[in-house]
Amino acid sequence: MRALLVANADDADPGCIGQRFAEHGFVGDRFKEHGSIFEHCEREHPDQWPSLDGADLVVLLGSWWSVYWPDIAKNVKAECELILETHRRRIPLFGICYGAQIMATAFGGTAQRSTQPELGWHRVEAETPNQVIAGTWLQWHYDTFTPPSSMEILATSPAGSQAIRLGRSFATQFHPEVTEAIVRRWISESGEAELAKVGITAEDLIAETNREVLQSAPAAARLVDWFIETSAS
Repeated sequence: MRALLVANADDADPGCIGQRFAEHGFVGDRFKEHGSIFEHCEREHPDQWPSLDGADLVVLLGSWWSVYWPDIAKNVKAECELILETHRRRIPLFGICYGAQIMATAFGGTAQRSTQPELGWHRVEAETPNQVIAGTWLQWHYDTFTPPSSMEILATSPAGSQAIRLGRSFATQFHPEVTEAIVRRWISESGEAELAKVGITAEDLIAETNREVLQSAPAAARLVDWFIETSAS
């Protein structure tokens, strides 16, 4: 099954989520040379994105971008159009963090600076029958989103909406994909100073990540299983 990954050029690791999708048989036509299971659609170059024809899955990763930045308006417009076309074709769509913010925007909601940024491991709450979304997940965001009334809010935290859905289009504000390697890379790319601002040290976050991924990795696998099962109808 053909899978596309929309992500920035330097941050295209789908981690635990990608691994589980691969176990379900999702791959990309050009993945082998890049070491990725998906065809990478670089956010910086929407004119180079492959066609959606024959796609069975689209995943939107997080980003250091903000949806509302004026200098990336053309890129945001292109991704919103991709989201809407993916949804129109009823291709399952899975978004993460920035992916949730831009998905909400594409469907008529908004993305904005959060009054309560979340960094580190935080609790997410969800009611039955969506309890698979609940748990302690890695958060790393300064922005949040307001989904349109057409989208169902499936999970929340004190900071706001944490999971949304419309048909086969689903997204989380949190990062179910994270591994220790992903967190280390984010820290090395300027995260240490960001963490210090909220009183977290890199060492503490890595230690906590090592503990938390023991439950978040299998929880991410269950989340993918649930997504695939509920997207089949």
